[in-house]
Amino acid sequence: MVNGKLLTVSASPHVRSVQTTTKIMLDVIIALLPALAVSVVAFGPRVLLVCAVSVTCAILAEYASRKIMKRSTTIGDLSAIVTGLLVAFNMPSTIPFWMVGLGSIIAIVVVKQFFGGIGQNFANPAIVARIVLLLSFGAEMTSWVKPLTWKVDAVSTATTLASLKTGVTENLPSFGDMFLGMRAGCLGETCAAALIIGGIYLCIKKVIKPIIPLTYIGTVAVIMLLKSHGNLNFVAYELLSGGLLLGAIFMATDYSTSPINTKGKVIFGIGCGIITALIRMFASMTEGVSFAILIMNLLVPYIEKATTPKPFGTPKKEKKEAAKA
Repeated sequence: MVNGKLLTVSASPHVRSVQTTTKIMLDVIIALLPALAVSVVAFGPRVLLVCAVSVTCAILAEYASRKIMKRSTTIGDLSAIVTGLLVAFNMPSTIPFWMVGLGSIIAIVVVKQFFGGIGQNFANPAIVARIVLLLSFGAEMTSWVKPLTWKVDAVSTATTLASLKTGVTENLPSFGDMFLGMRAGCLGETCAAALIIGGIYLCIKKVIKPIIPLTYIGTVAVIMLLKSHGNLNFVAYELLSGGLLLGAIFMATDYSTSPINTKGKVIFGIGCGIITALIRMFASMTEGVSFAILIMNLLVPYIEKATTPKPFGTPKKEKKEAAKA
């Protein structure tokens, strides 16, 4: 009691913040818009339909599953929209609409709601949806078209990573095309400039910290530099190709599935980079981002346990054992 007033002590945490889930998700949506705009230019208006189907299915799946499970409605927090956009961003422009809808349902219902909803999922929902569809519908998920051919009959082509892996490098896109998104790939992964702009925006808004993206991308860069015996062109293509930037900036940084403390984030980012590089170098598949992030998502509880600082004054294990003796 202070000055005749009774003080109520509540459970921690006592930190207050103006940030809300809705505000954070809105910032993520804003950060994704530059990549979406470039994708529409490169692959045509069908991109908007793919995104619309994905987002709509994600919202409906979240609403229906929450009702069936007798939980409060959470579609107002915008997280379903973010999940729907990320699912669409991991699809080729030619993906059948029903497949992208199925991907959103898997992401929302199986990965997110079965485990309790936002903040309780064991892995990034869009990553799992991509992997499930890739393993189930390999041909449709790896059907790539050249950018700017949507006004005529779309021209099929190989991705940059596939060309690098097979050694057929005569027709590789220029670094300018790679940076600006004029290359084959999934909808949201092709434009490095747009993804970097989105990442900078998220860092400025303090939605994410740059630790995981930088350690992830940096680890891939170091390994590929060693593999290529110092060939900087090869390293640049590896960094700009595939879904490395999309995964490192927008999916590896997921609050629910990445470590909280700085040391854990560094370990997480390095682990993602090592696994991605190993898959690209030695596996039959050309891309490794999705599998790398999923594997590290599963290891997050162990990383947290190993890196969480002990409270001040906690006796060391040796002292405890000595005291028992």
